[in-house]
Amino acid sequence: MKFRASWFLFSLVILSTTAGCNQTSTSTNNNHATASPSSSATPDAFAAVRGVFAKDCQNCHGVDGKGGPVKLDDGTRLRVPSLREGHALRHPNSEFAKQIMQGGDGMPAFKDKLNQQQVDELISFIRSEFQGGMAPPPEKSSTKQH
Repeated sequence: MKFRASWFLFSLVILSTTAGCNQTSTSTNNNHATASPSSSATPDAFAAVRGVFAKDCQNCHGVDGKGGPVKLDDGTRLRVPSLREGHALRHPNSEFAKQIMQGGDGMPAFKDKLNQQQVDELISFIRSEFQGGMAPPPEKSSTKQH
């Protein structure tokens, strides 16, 4: 009788373990079946503004943001500043926005082509893509201390 009870207990343990393994295996397979490769991909936060940069900025600043000498259609030659170093790193976002909207120093004004949201996204794109995600310099105080 002891042998039968032991055998029954042993069989019950094996059966429980097997059922647990099958259930785990099934749920694992179901998880893999429902996951899609695209669900783990990170969407490009700058997808829309990349098009703006390509259309309105890339001809002068270059695909890599390095700038350099540019000859315009009217024959004018410009030395376009880099968006990666020097002066561009020292501008707070408000000065970048002003330069983009109003133009100057050979750069055309984009106030009639881009809205404020596009300009803000463009600045974020430049900071991320060409300046290694650096935080912008602090905004200059508009009040003077005596």
